[in-house]
This record gives sequence, structure tokens and C-alpha cells, in this order.
Amino acid sequence: MAEPEHVKRLARVLSSLRDVPDPITRLDAVRRGREALEELELKTVTDARAAGATWREIGALYGLSKQGAQQRFRQIPGD
Repeated sequence: MAEPEHVKRLARVLSSLRDVPDPITRLDAVRRGREALEELELKTVTDARAAGATWREIGALYGLSKQGAQQRFRQIPGD
């Protein structure tokens, strides 16, 4: 099965970061990207839960149990 286009785009962005010559500039870009992705991850878990996804389903994506997923994302309000 072919990779979805959004996965390909993300791979291209990550590849372009590897090409940043100055390691401090590259590190700052990676840090910012990680923070943005963590924020998006929490929002997406919140959205998934609101759409009816179970903790078991979310945990499976991370190789975690239901309880492991709940612990990982315990800062999500309302859960």
C-alpha cells in the first residue's frame, strides 16, 4: 500500500531539516517542530476521544495498553 500524501509531505519536511548546515539552527528548528507536534498530538487525541475513539484504540497506535494510553495523555481535560 502506498504511503498517504500527508506522510510523504512530513518526510520531505524532516529531510529538509537534515540539510540545515548550522547545528544550532537545525536544533532550534527540530525543537520547535517537536513542540508543535506534541501540541497537535494532544489536540488530536482530544478530537479522537470526542469522536468516540477508545483508549484501547489510541493505545494500540502507540503499542500501549488502555491504561498506558490514559497515563500518557492524562493531561487531557475531561478524561
